[in-house]
Amino acid sequence: MQKQVFAELVKKEQLNSDIFKFSIKAPSIAEKSKPGNFIEIRVSNQTEPFLKRPISIYNLDKEKGIVEFVFQVKGKGTKILSERNKGELIDVTGPLGYGTFKYENYNNLAIIGGGIGIFPLYELAKCAKKDNKNVSTYLGFRSKNYVVLEEEFKEVSNNLTITTDDGTYKEKGFAIDFLQRDIEEEKVDCIYACGPLPMLKAVQKLAIEKDIPCQLSLEEKMACGLGVCLGCAVKTAKSPKDAPEYWHVCKAGPVFQAKDVEI
Repeated sequence: MQKQVFAELVKKEQLNSDIFKFSIKAPSIAEKSKPGNFIEIRVSNQTEPFLKRPISIYNLDKEKGIVEFVFQVKGKGTKILSERNKGELIDVTGPLGYGTFKYENYNNLAIIGGGIGIFPLYELAKCAKKDNKNVSTYLGFRSKNYVVLEEEFKEVSNNLTITTDDGTYKEKGFAIDFLQRDIEEEKVDCIYACGPLPMLKAVQKLAIEKDIPCQLSLEEKMACGLGVCLGCAVKTAKSPKDAPEYWHVCKAGPVFQAKDVEI
């Protein structure tokens, strides 16, 4: 059951020129959250911007009641949010989302993310490694200037591969190429992915071809986060062409089995 709380911003970090990590004190949300959940944030006390912003949960400290999230400044709303200061109260609703990451039945996890899509994957990797799963993480970025949270992901992964499109840092190429290499060596029981749509489509195609279970975290515009506005629909894979059926990412997701959705 989601709750609306006014959470104190207890820590604020700027990771690069336009990416911020916020830590908020929200015990009721931290207690009920699972890897893959998200929160809705009212970025301002003013009437403009009116709609809340959906942001994935990056990290949880249930003992201290801390929820961490990471976001990139991409518009007016996130710009206003980035200007909030330590000690201020932030209007937060959560945890939201029914579909979360499930890893209990697998031993060798492949976690792949691209760009800002890496943020909801950290809590998954942390929990899985704590439960003695073998975690191989693949993170893709455009260039060295966009690489963030490398050390954090290294701590929660048995193996970490970082790629850049232009080769300015670590491996040159795309993260999926290195994932495919490990799949061929039969090192993967289940795939978990979040990132740009082209990457998700490629991961989905690869997983289905190789008959490997795969869970995708989808990112859609979710104005309400409660399934009311109907703005975050995704087509189900098995729905008839003449009568398509849809799920709403904020309610049924944001995590879906790759074989169940058409993206």
